Amino acid sequence: MNEELPIKYRPKEFADVVGQSAAVNQIRDWGKRKAIPKFILFTGSSGCGKTTLARILRTKMKCSNRDFREINAAEYRGIDMVREIKQNMGYTPMGGKCRVWLIDEAHKLTPDAQGAFLKELEDGAPKHAYFMFATTDPQKLLKTIRTRATEVKVKPVGDKDMRELLDRVCEADGVLVSEIVLDKIVDVAEKSPRKALVILNQVIGLDVDEQLDAVQGGVAETEAIELCRVLMNPKTSWGQVAAVLKGIEDLNDQAEGIRWLVLSYMSTVALGGQAARACLIIEAFRDHFYDSKRAGLIAACYEVVAGV
Repeated sequence: MNEELPIKYRPKEFADVVGQSAAVNQIRDWGKRKAIPKFILFTGSSGCGKTTLARILRTKMKCSNRDFREINAAEYRGIDMVREIKQNMGYTPMGGKCRVWLIDEAHKLTPDAQGAFLKELEDGAPKHAYFMFATTDPQKLLKTIRTRATEVKVKPVGDKDMRELLDRVCEADGVLVSEIVLDKIVDVAEKSPRKALVILNQVIGLDVDEQLDAVQGGVAETEAIELCRVLMNPKTSWGQVAAVLKGIEDLNDQAEGIRWLVLSYMSTVALGGQAARACLIIEAFRDHFYDSKRAGLIAACYEVVAGV
């Protein structure tokens, strides 16, 4: 397969969205009444469809690609981003009926950015300008932001819907995966369709035993990536880093694999301006790998990151 399953089977129509009938019906009702809110807040667990619903909605609103801006607040979270929106939202649409800004990971906006955004809403945005926030943690948004927005709640997806999704994807792609493995994927996917398809993508083409091992490996990889994001966040204190490392120890059988994945991440991704922090985190793994006679791994990772 040339395309990963989560991308290939990302819904492009509301009818294809799994396990979110209430949210879909809410949005469709807006369309029927021609009353789409100017400011929409999509809330819910990671990988369950918040961004997907927002993207589908903007196409139904006849918003062209040129008039659509998707911003990841984990990367662009300050007041300068809001100022940029203010400078551009007055321009008339270039290829459609409206202009739409989608702010993903909206809870990571700074308080100043949230305040500036609220001011723009209170001052009155142009009729053609619409704003959508997507967040897993709405409580970190200003209360005035939450009360101003129309909320769409995206729920964790039930096991039955998850299994039907996996069956449908396997049939559409012409691949064979055992019932046992599919059930296992449902069990470990934490009710996230995206996570389920990521794991399914990793097991295709393997025999049954290898598939079960790959499912566990997929879980470890996902957990390792999430841990790395926490470790590399400049706001994570070194006390919290120590707690994360202790948490890895508590994973028992999966701990070894996760350690390797974290070190791999640090040595290949976390470079540039965060190289110093990556080196310190790699150093924190020193004791375990010296004890296990794998000290060379630490040295190799350190050299890659530090460029020595």
